[in-house]
Amino acid sequence: MQHAVGSPLPPPHQPGHGPAAGWSGAAPHPGQHHPGPHVGAPSGPAPVNPPAGPPPVFSGAQTGPAAPHQQGHPHPPGHPPAPHHAVPHHAPVPPTPDTTGHVQLPPGGPVPMPSAPPATGTPDPTSTTLAVLLIGPAGAGKTSVAKYWADHRRVPTAHISLDDVREWVRSGFADPQAGWNDMSEAQYRLARRTCGFSARNFLANNISCILDDAVFPDRPVVGLGGWKRHVGPGLLPVVLLPGLEIVLERNAERSGNRRLSDEEVARIHGRMAGWYGSGLPIIDNSQLDVPQTARVLDDVLARSIASPPQW
Repeated sequence: MQHAVGSPLPPPHQPGHGPAAGWSGAAPHPGQHHPGPHVGAPSGPAPVNPPAGPPPVFSGAQTGPAAPHQQGHPHPPGHPPAPHHAVPHHAPVPPTPDTTGHVQLPPGGPVPMPSAPPATGTPDPTSTTLAVLLIGPAGAGKTSVAKYWADHRRVPTAHISLDDVREWVRSGFADPQAGWNDMSEAQYRLARRTCGFSARNFLANNISCILDDAVFPDRPVVGLGGWKRHVGPGLLPVVLLPGLEIVLERNAERSGNRRLSDEEVARIHGRMAGWYGSGLPIIDNSQLDVPQTARVLDDVLARSIASPPQW
């Protein structure tokens, strides 16, 4: 209840008093009484007591015996008592949870090795939560195959491209095409760690991941060890290695900083040949289109799940 400035505050709340007990100027004051006949006062008929009946009920009064100042003071004739509305007492209602509130997510951790399939069953990579690393030179078709493979899975799958994450840096981007230096290496390491962090979080929430990167077999700085550290030992690496003439044709269709010189493409392709004999599965997609390569990738992953590669 709001009170005008300067008006007195209501008396402290007591049982049967206060706003809930019909506190108003019209209520009789404690100690107030009807004056009886005085000596010398004109005589008149004696006051008539009201008929016996149920005790009067005052509007807003609490249920129970009337307060002391209310006893014996019924409502004046012609003014029926206001109806009494008992205020129900309900238990406190718990707050309704937000339908778009905070969603608890499992924390990401190192990805373990995939479980071995039952002896009588064949692993189905299309419906299994996996972490795949697609390796290959520029122009091998890594990004196209990874996107298609992720788009056509029967389980939620994310595609994480290292080149895309590297290019999140706009001002101050260290382009490796301008020369490999400390800054380009630092940005590469940061992008790979970011990709690994993202992959672990997706996988912890049952979303498969396929990452693509040009990992060199003879360069520890951009080797597999970093990916295993950032993602986990359950990461399944697969090498995509078409012939040189194919990667040259595909590289010629690129634009911007994704397009390399023919000499650089040939040099990278030659170094990728070091994956032969490494024990990692290799797909030569020289004569395969993207959907065909994705199907071969599923076959390779089924074998990797059954017998994970040692790397």
